[in-house]
Amino acid sequence: MIPAHPPDTTASTSAASASSSYYDRLHPWCIIRHLPNLQRTTIARFRHCNPAEAHLRVLRQLTPTATYSLVFDTESDRVSRKG
Repeated sequence: MIPAHPPDTTASTSAASASSSYYDRLHPWCIIRHLPNLQRTTIARFRHCNPAEAHLRVLRQLTPTATYSLVFDTESDRVSRKG
């Protein structure tokens, strides 16, 4: 299974957020799990759509009662440009 975020090896929080946004830009395909009260959580991020779809199929087979979505996340790119 591919982790949702890379391991944080930096000591500085600004460096950690910069590396996280860089990782997010490199992996724009996200699997989102929908939670109650209009909440959501990112399960995994991928560089390409095909592996994301395959992972989504497995998740839906393992937990059929949960609701998942596959999205292309461009928001992380816009947020990093504003700063």
